[in-house]
Amino acid sequence: MSLQRLGACLALAALVSFGSPAVAQLQIVPDDDPDLARGWAAYQARDAQGAFAYFRRAAERDERVAQFNLAVMLIRGDGIAADPAQGLAWLHRAADNGLARAQFSLAALLEQGRLVPRSLSQATVWYEKAARQGWRDAQVSVATQYYLGRGVPRDYAAAAYWYGQAAEQGDAGAAYILASMYEHGDGVPQDDQRALRWYVEASAGGEPAARIKAEEMRARQRR
Repeated sequence: MSLQRLGACLALAALVSFGSPAVAQLQIVPDDDPDLARGWAAYQARDAQGAFAYFRRAAERDERVAQFNLAVMLIRGDGIAADPAQGLAWLHRAADNGLARAQFSLAALLEQGRLVPRSLSQATVWYEKAARQGWRDAQVSVATQYYLGRGVPRDYAAAAYWYGQAAEQGDAGAAYILASMYEHGDGVPQDDQRALRWYVEASAGGEPAARIKAEEMRARQRR
């Protein structure tokens, strides 16, 4: 492996290792629905039973955020008896109802094989559904699936597209990999100016190797 690509590979390894934190994504979230608002207030007051009752009432009305919150409480056993099977059923309902957070969480569980049989192909499907709604972590994850050919045929052009979407939203790791793809013409036309732009963006976002790569690109362009 060339030294030029080492930084991109390290950035990709970080995305693969930490880009799909399924458990970290399973957090109760508020919403404007009256029952959800009451449930959120109860949850904040550490009244888990009250929160669960309000969330369930809204979930049974097909309120998707409530379905997600119900899933979180059941999967985590958050102040109530844990019931992962029922929690997954509610998570599926929230995902089927188009909630990007639920779609991403379901995809991450499928990728990791946590609580469900591991399925990289199904993980990719759900990541892409959430990515199309602008969920940045899902954009990174589906890009990585395409980049590695995990659960989907390898497709550098699709990977570049999704890394680009995430980079536009400020993901430094995605910006670094996108820069490398432009530098080497992987899935996109080779373009030193765009490579430099994304190395600079990645550096500004805290990607440690990006500053060095940006300096290398500037030096190359001055020759």
